[in-house]
Amino acid sequence: MASQPYANTQGPFRVEQLREGDRYELSQGHPIYCAPSGRDHAGRNLAGGGALETDPDVEWAGVDAGFTPESGTLRAPDVAVAAAGKERGWIPGVPPLAVEYAGSGQDEQELEDKISELLAHGTQQVWVVRLVGPRRVEVRQPNQAMRVLGPGDLLRAPGILRNPVPVEALYDRDASHAVMLRNLLQRAGYESVEAIRMQELIESILDLLADRGLWLDDRQRARIETCRDRAQLKAWLLAAARASNPADLFDTPA
Repeated sequence: MASQPYANTQGPFRVEQLREGDRYELSQGHPIYCAPSGRDHAGRNLAGGGALETDPDVEWAGVDAGFTPESGTLRAPDVAVAAAGKERGWIPGVPPLAVEYAGSGQDEQELEDKISELLAHGTQQVWVVRLVGPRRVEVRQPNQAMRVLGPGDLLRAPGILRNPVPVEALYDRDASHAVMLRNLLQRAGYESVEAIRMQELIESILDLLADRGLWLDDRQRARIETCRDRAQLKAWLLAAARASNPADLFDTPA
C-alpha cells in the first residue's frame, strides 16, 4: 500500500485508538496515512497474496493485516504470512514474512522505516516488489545485506513456505496462477497435474481387472500402484482389456 507521513499534532497515539478500516498505521505513536491502491498496485497485491497463501505449509496469510508488536506501533504489510490464530482485531507481534509493493509515489523513507521496524521486532524476511523500472524483488533480512532478485530467480523462505516462489509470481497474474495450481494440488495430495493423470490410469487398470474378475496379488498390485511411467501404464490399461490372467498384463511392454 502506498503510504506517506501524515502530519498530526494530536499524537502520540496508541494502537487501541485505531479501529479496523482506519487508513492509518502507527510508528512509535505517530500516525501514517495509507492511501487507497490503484488498479496496477491492487492487482499485483492479489497475485502475490494468492501465490503465498496457497503454499501447503502456510496456515494463514492476509492483505493489509494490522500487526502490533507494541502499544504505539501498528504496521500493515501489503501481504503477510503468519501463524493461524483466533484473535479478533489487530494481530499481536509481527509476521515472519512480509511483502511490500513499491510503485510510483512510494515514500522511500517511510518504506525503510517500516522495514526496519518489522525486522527489529522479529520478521524474518521482507520482500519489496519494485513496480517501477525493471521488475525485481529486494530481499531484506536482519543483519544481512539486501539481495536483489529478478525474473527467473526463486524466492525462498525456509520454515515459512514449503515451495520456492518465482519472482514473477509476485506481480504477474499468469505466473501466480501456475504457482497456485501447484500449491493447491499439493494441498490435495498430488505433486502435479501429471500425477493426477497417472493416478487415474492406475485406478482404471485396477477397476478394469476387477470388473473382469482378474484379481492381483499384493506384489502385482504394488507394481501397478508404484509405476510412474505413463507409457507403461497406458500399455497395461490396454492389456487389461485382453488379459486372461493378471500375469499376462506384465508381459506387455510400454
